[in-house]
Amino acid sequence: MKRILVLVLLVCGMTMGAQSNSDLIKHFEAYYKQMQKQGDVQGIINGLTHLNVLSPSFERLDTLAYIYMREGQYVQALNTIGIDKKMDDSDMALEVKAISLKAVKRPELAIGFFQEIFKRDPNAHLAYELAELNLQTQQIEEADKNITYGLANATDDMKKAFYETQQPYEVSLKSAFMYLQALSLYNKDRKANIDAAVDILDAAFKEAPNFNLIQITKNELLRQKQMLQAQATEEKK
Repeated sequence: MKRILVLVLLVCGMTMGAQSNSDLIKHFEAYYKQMQKQGDVQGIINGLTHLNVLSPSFERLDTLAYIYMREGQYVQALNTIGIDKKMDDSDMALEVKAISLKAVKRPELAIGFFQEIFKRDPNAHLAYELAELNLQTQQIEEADKNITYGLANATDDMKKAFYETQQPYEVSLKSAFMYLQALSLYNKDRKANIDAAVDILDAAFKEAPNFNLIQITKNELLRQKQMLQAQATEEKK
């Protein structure tokens, strides 16, 4: 009799727990939808977090990480989704990992995810991201491949935004690739290739006269050239 009573209590407890869990899921689904209507980002994050605890879902996890990324909370995005490369990563998961790792200055890890995105959807904008990251990690040959692809596939309507000034600005993507081409050439021989790199920068500047970063880089290269010439003169004395 006692065994039967215990079994009944267990069944009742499990049923009540299932109903309670189901009610909570419905509550947070409604809460999540309401936060979406109100445009309350923190509320959306809270709703998704509760739903993922109550009923784990890769789709919701990807969405939560994506929202963190869009809000500039890159560490939270990576903590949510992880940094492991998985064969079944969704397009959204790859984007979150790639952009967030780049933002937290882990270019060596970000490259692999950008490469996977590029395999799925090759385009000039992704080639620029890869070229920039490969230059940062001194993988010059890989950067050159990305630059060659970008110069061949960037169309006149494609733009690239830059943020080093107080007022962000845009230039043609082709000019941006020419800028990277100059950096790549310079990095191959930082003494012999200064003039050739400056020539590419001048050509890019003609295409995009508002390209402020070119002027900054050109001035720095010319300053280094002057230093090298001064050293050479001093050594001859």
